[in-house]
Amino acid sequence: MPKQIILNAFETNSPGFMPPGQWTNPRDLALNYLDLAHWADLARLLERGKFDGVFIADVLGNLDVYGGNADAAIRSGGWTPCNDPMMLVPAMAMVTTHLGFGITGNLSYEPPYMFARRISTLDHLTKGRLGWNIVTGYLDSAAKACGMPAQLPHAARYEAAEEYMAVMYKLWEGSWEDDAVIRDRVRQIYALPEKVHKISHEGQYYKLEAIHRSEPSIQRTPVLYQAGSSGEGRAFAARHCECVFVSGHSKAGAKAITDDLRRLAAEAGRNPADVKIVVDGLTVLDETEAGVQAKLDEHARYLMPAGSLAMISAATGHDLAKHGLDTPLSLAKNDSNNSTSEGLTKRSEGVVWTPRKLAAHLYSGRGAILAGTPAQVADEMEDWLDTAGVDGFNLSRGISFATYEDVVEMLVPELQRRGRYKLDYAEGSLREKLMGHGGARLPADHPAQLYRR
Repeated sequence: MPKQIILNAFETNSPGFMPPGQWTNPRDLALNYLDLAHWADLARLLERGKFDGVFIADVLGNLDVYGGNADAAIRSGGWTPCNDPMMLVPAMAMVTTHLGFGITGNLSYEPPYMFARRISTLDHLTKGRLGWNIVTGYLDSAAKACGMPAQLPHAARYEAAEEYMAVMYKLWEGSWEDDAVIRDRVRQIYALPEKVHKISHEGQYYKLEAIHRSEPSIQRTPVLYQAGSSGEGRAFAARHCECVFVSGHSKAGAKAITDDLRRLAAEAGRNPADVKIVVDGLTVLDETEAGVQAKLDEHARYLMPAGSLAMISAATGHDLAKHGLDTPLSLAKNDSNNSTSEGLTKRSEGVVWTPRKLAAHLYSGRGAILAGTPAQVADEMEDWLDTAGVDGFNLSRGISFATYEDVVEMLVPELQRRGRYKLDYAEGSLREKLMGHGGARLPADHPAQLYRR
């Protein structure tokens, strides 16, 4: 049986995302992002198409690197304004049964005790359909907004992240035993105190002594996502994460990351198959090639280049306003999002990047443009799986909701005919659906087992 494709919708609780500017298209629905009904409708659509999940990206700081201010991001609506992604989950879960939710949470600015409770609450309310996209941040503006003079250096952020994960595992896995909650109405005992434990932690970055405020949820620890492809990010993902997002600049580049991640996971004592690799992309679908070109032209017509450059400047830490549109760029590593810089330099098959090319590149959400008829796009997706070794795709919204409607109505049936896409959802938690094994909890070879009772 051929490997089946994982599909996530790539969203943000914001009017503008990737590609920036599409909210100006009269066909686009993203301006309804403040309405809960908008998100409920999206959830129903994605579940109709058997999407594995909706991945909601987030960024805490203002995109103020381009031109030294946030003007371009504000003017274009590019990830500005941006509301809390977690607030959307209960409404979307209420109208679905199987759709998973990958929610971004920045550990650099989230106290672990309170964040652990919010995640457990959402895992309870979704009946085990929650995932956490672990990010350390990349904006000094976020650090300053949270009372710090600047963000920690890149390597130090990952050191802090390792310690943060230890605290989270202690809370989620080690505080309440599985049989602590008995809900005995006759004896008037909700939970057995001897099976509920205070955990403690004292490290370089965090100090904590507490009982986790939530009883164990279905998954205990949510499905762990991460989008870092830098050296530090890959090492972190190989130790902890179950689903890793990579940029789809090229199949060769994605294969290099995929092979390295699975090698590192094996070295960490984990089953490499438990690390799913999902590549970013944008689908542009039509039944005819002329229709595909018309849709590509439509996307390009509403693209806001300054909004694209504001997003890329923020991600790379390089102010692209300082360069002419056709100036060749050297995107050296710094304390911002090094996976973005490395992806645009080391893994782009010799492309000489200029601000103009980068602005056009964000058209695809920093990933592959999968444009064609349903058969052509299905061929390309299969080639990505077979050549690059990835497991699926994180599909940018494009035109909201039209891009996803085309996937549901045209691409999904084609993939199902080829045996590359599920005919129905598997039962169980998000982890069981993604991993295909019988456990809602993290497997025994995951480092979280060190903190279990």
